[in-house]
Order: sequence, then structure tokens, then C-alpha cells
Amino acid sequence: MSRPAKPVLPLRDGVAASAVFCPPGTWATMADFLAERLPRVDDWIERLARGDVVDDHGHPLDGAYRPNRRVYYWRHLETEPDIPGHERIVFQDAHLLVVDKPHFLPVTPSGIYARQTLMARLRHATGLADLIPIHRLDRETAGLVVFSVRREDRDAYHRLFRERAVDKVYEAVAPAGDGPWPRVVRHRLAEPDGDGFMQMQVVAGEPNAETRIDLVERLDGGLARYELRPLTGQRHQLRVQMNALGLPLVGDRIYPVLQPHENPPRFDAPLQLVAREIAFTDPISGGRRNFSRGAVTITAT
Repeated sequence: MSRPAKPVLPLRDGVAASAVFCPPGTWATMADFLAERLPRVDDWIERLARGDVVDDHGHPLDGAYRPNRRVYYWRHLETEPDIPGHERIVFQDAHLLVVDKPHFLPVTPSGIYARQTLMARLRHATGLADLIPIHRLDRETAGLVVFSVRREDRDAYHRLFRERAVDKVYEAVAPAGDGPWPRVVRHRLAEPDGDGFMQMQVVAGEPNAETRIDLVERLDGGLARYELRPLTGQRHQLRVQMNALGLPLVGDRIYPVLQPHENPPRFDAPLQLVAREIAFTDPISGGRRNFSRGAVTITAT
């Protein structure tokens, strides 16, 4: 049996509608059900009154609870902070959109961020509701992010990253090290046990993280600018490997010491890590695509 078609509901400030299924139960009102199912949202009565909870056809729901259907709402956080900086579209065609992301901006919704994300901003600015990133950058990292424009292309582009068929270049600022440069570093990275869930760890075993590192120039204050070329894609790989060399990145609030969460967040000391270049052979056109923060090169097959 085929699934029913997913309803097409409009974006709100670039945020797509979220769905929740209503099972059989004893809830008298929709507000009662939603308050129990999604307790972190505390204004369901007001949302229902405004017509911000809808059915498959986008029709606002009344107060009665009816099971065996999906209802839809839009994430909206009253306390969501405004993130400074502006994204810049570097390239766009029928298949891809490449954007230069500012520091501090999450790529996708998570935690306290819904509207203030790169995906929501771009969907709102372009009207392209199906934009999906085909890779991620940490919220603290600036630089190039590639989005798929069409649903039908998405898996082909995701496959490039799964198969490590993408060349990436980053720039970073960290203490000046003695070298030798360039050098290739290999470590085994693993999720930590206990309370340090944000921090990846270097552990014994077969390496699963590999990066080519070169010192580009020495700066004032005992710092240096580095070029980093990751050959694998572990979480926090560049930050962990530089820290393992005794060269933690300037502005890193996770390595070597996890800093406490700031509320409200500060935006005055960005992590000195930028995704500068990305290149791959396009699985749709077969041509070579080279994107940098300052230039784009497309080579036909």
C-alpha cells in the first residue's frame, strides 16, 4: 500500500511545518494532547487560537481532540537569539546552492534555534522549500556549505560525502607550532563516556581521522595561520586533531576545555576556523565543480 502524499504547507520565516501523529487516547482537547506530547512548548492554547496548528490541508484545527491523523505546527521560539552576520550566496543553479556561512549560525534547526539557522534563512530568502544541506559545518565554523535544491538529486550528492569523494580546504588560526610542515596527522576519534558529551576524544586503535596540515604564515602574538585538508569526516575532526598536537584553535570553546553554556550567547569571539574551498565531480552533470569563498570554477565533462 502506498503512503499518502505529504501535504505541501507554506514556510513561515523559512521554517517548514513539523508533524505530530495523534494516536487513540483520552485527551479531551488538542491542547491537552500537545502539551503532554510536546511539553517544552508552553503556549499551545494560544497557538490553536491563532490558527497555528493545522491539518493536512492547512486548515486551522478547533479545540477537540480527534485521533488517527497528523497535525502540523511551526517551530517558533520566543527566546531565539538573533545571530549577527549575513550569509552570502556564492553559486546557484537548478541543482545546487553554495553559500558562505557566518560564524555562530547553525546550519539546521536544533536546540534554541529555529528561524536563526542557515537553512531557514535561505528558504525564506529564495522561496526554495526543498533546500537541504548535503553536509554540515559546526555552528561556530564559518565558510562554504553546499545545499541540494531538488529532492530527486539529494541522495546522489549525499553519496559524495559518504564515499569521501569531496575535497575540502579549511583555514585556521592557532598557536605557531614547530612542525615539520606540511604533515599528515592520523588519530582514532571516539565519542566520550560520561559528562563530556560535546568533546570527541583521541583513543588508541586504528586511525579513523586523517588531515593534512600546513603552516601558511606566522602571525603576531605567537600565532600562525594553517591550511587544513581533511581526508576523513569525523565530528569535530579538525578541532580535535589540532588540539591533540598542542595547537588548539583560537576561540574554541570546546577544546581543550569545555566552556559553560552562555545565556544569552556571546558573538564577540568567533572560532578561528573557516571552510575555504570545496570541490567534487558532480554526479548529475559529470563535470568538475570547484567552489571557494572568492571564486567558482565549473568544468564540463
